Amino acid sequence: MRIEEIENQLLPLKEQLRNHELYRQLTSIADVRIFMENHVYAVWDFMSLLKGLQNQLTCTTLPWKPVKNTNTARFINEIVTEEESDQNEKGQYKSHFEMYMDAMEEVGANTLPIGEFLNQVSGMENIKESIDALQVPNAVKNFLQFTFRVLKTGESHKIAAAFTFGREELIPDMFLKIIDRAGEEAYPKLGYYLRRHIELDGDEHGPLSLKMIQELCGNDEIKWNDVLHISQEALQQRINLWDHIASSINKQAMATA
Repeated sequence: MRIEEIENQLLPLKEQLRNHELYRQLTSIADVRIFMENHVYAVWDFMSLLKGLQNQLTCTTLPWKPVKNTNTARFINEIVTEEESDQNEKGQYKSHFEMYMDAMEEVGANTLPIGEFLNQVSGMENIKESIDALQVPNAVKNFLQFTFRVLKTGESHKIAAAFTFGREELIPDMFLKIIDRAGEEAYPKLGYYLRRHIELDGDEHGPLSLKMIQELCGNDEIKWNDVLHISQEALQQRINLWDHIASSINKQAMATA
């Protein structure tokens, strides 16, 4: 099994995402608020997947020792630099998660729940209980629980699968259309974040993450099968999250009609 075969087998789930009703429902800044209030947890757990890969594939302990694969180490360290300490629209160094939070505040989305959650969560040993205690919909909880089940395996090819194949594809384009209608100057933080996201994911991170999967799996069919199964579940969790957000947007539309 190789990347091409994995992508072919994931095609039905990817088509479900590409054709999801959510993309037709995102038409206003009010819709964007609902989306971001749910999606912010996926932005945060993406950072956790990234740090999980950094722990697995680079040396983050003392004393330092050389790593087995310097290609993947370089890739992960580059992504960590960009995701954890990129420059925002003012040239200030911030993580992409913090930039997302700033964009949420800019559009009037509620950042209190995610902020309170981050203040309460303390470590991997109680992460399941922390997620269970969250006052958020089950679709969000299930999304997070899946991510941390994968992280707790400590297996880099599984973590890489969730990292590589579990991400959204079309949302930035949809958001940019909404921002363009409102006027770019109205939401500079969100506009900058989205364009940076598209630039990094499409031009750099996406292709390199596929190479990382290839290097981690090699000729090990068991690992390739693991990658397929983890990727399928990651995409299904994303679809479930999209279902919930679409339902929430629809309910808001009916309430304000």
